Amino acid sequence: MESENLRFLRARRRFLQDFAGGLGTIGLWQLLATNALPAQPSTSFGLRKPDFKATAKNVIFVFTEGGPSQLDLFDPKPEMKKWNGRSLPESMTRDLKLAFIKPTAKIWASPRVFTLHGHCGMTFSDLLPHLAGCADDICMIHSMVTDQFNHSTGQLMLNCGTALVGRPSMGAWIVYGLGSESQNLPAYIVLGQATAAGSGVWSSGFLPSSYAGVPFRDSGDPVLYLSNPPGMTQEAQKARLDALHDLDAMSSSEDGDGEILSRMASYELAFRMQMAAPDLVDISKESPMTLEMYGINNKTTKEFGTKCLLTRRMIERGVRFVQLISSGWDHHRELNQGLKKNCDSNDQPLAALLKDLKQRGLLDTTLVLWGGEFGRTPMIEVRDVNQPGTEGRDHHPSAFTMWMAGGGIKGGQLVEKLTNWV
Repeated sequence: MESENLRFLRARRRFLQDFAGGLGTIGLWQLLATNALPAQPSTSFGLRKPDFKATAKNVIFVFTEGGPSQLDLFDPKPEMKKWNGRSLPESMTRDLKLAFIKPTAKIWASPRVFTLHGHCGMTFSDLLPHLAGCADDICMIHSMVTDQFNHSTGQLMLNCGTALVGRPSMGAWIVYGLGSESQNLPAYIVLGQATAAGSGVWSSGFLPSSYAGVPFRDSGDPVLYLSNPPGMTQEAQKARLDALHDLDAMSSSEDGDGEILSRMASYELAFRMQMAAPDLVDISKESPMTLEMYGINNKTTKEFGTKCLLTRRMIERGVRFVQLISSGWDHHRELNQGLKKNCDSNDQPLAALLKDLKQRGLLDTTLVLWGGEFGRTPMIEVRDVNQPGTEGRDHHPSAFTMWMAGGGIKGGQLVEKLTNWV
């Protein structure tokens, strides 16, 4: 009797699978019927025509991991000089949550020199002379806030929209929605890997793993083990991949696991990358002028400059989303020294990236984002009162700065929150 029931269940499942192409096909037909038709009156579920024509086709996110000090880079606060060495009134700090110091800590006015740049008159500190030359292409946003004041959760919030692990990153969603223009490179590439939240900032979350960011190195093999081992020919590897493809296809047809399809796609992409990726990271054919502009010949700017140049080459090759990670902006102490070191290595290459994209006609369709998970406090954080020059700033979730350029963004604009100077 048990075997009869088992045969019946199998027959029923086979019927549902095969009938009209299976229930999946029926569901697809319904989705196409309701969502893929031209927009109808407001009572229908048809797609709505966008209000504006989309201009951005690619995204570069320069993630300044650690939380750069907006007060010492872009956002001077003249009132801070009046409060220097004093604590703010409780009415301004009552609900303020900080990671290490107390809201009663004393104000530390920025020692930086700020000047206006561009036709728009945008403010930059003396640490960013090259980026200041791009002022008219930048939209500066001073009104950023977050509800997270620790690094790992703040980085997840910025990149994934939630402090919880397991949600797709913005790069994964963009690739999911727009697909890829490149057949031989990943649609989502990550340059630089040091983050408090780890790979969660470029995770695909509950989306198929093929939408996750792929970490690249800026020298040698872009991806570890991309090259064939000694003795392995292209023909032999292709034969192995074909055999794996057939086995995975058999498994996928039986259990319908989407991750099997993602694995098949990753194997095939890796095979194509063996030809495309080495050419991508070979910058020897770039002109001497370009190499000089990105600071490749300078020890201080070479590392980040190489990453910025590779980013432009990736955009040229159709990579949809590039996440360029710049680490080490967490200045709880020695702010003046640490911030200068970061800016010395980043400023010239970043400005070169914007200018290079613009002169090649790529900036109009490439949205560039810059920023970290939160800002820094106007209050001073002192680890050792006996050592002048070790002063720093704590995490500040209630006020930080990001900027955007390209991709349809109107440059030379300033977005700020005038009601809260903290």
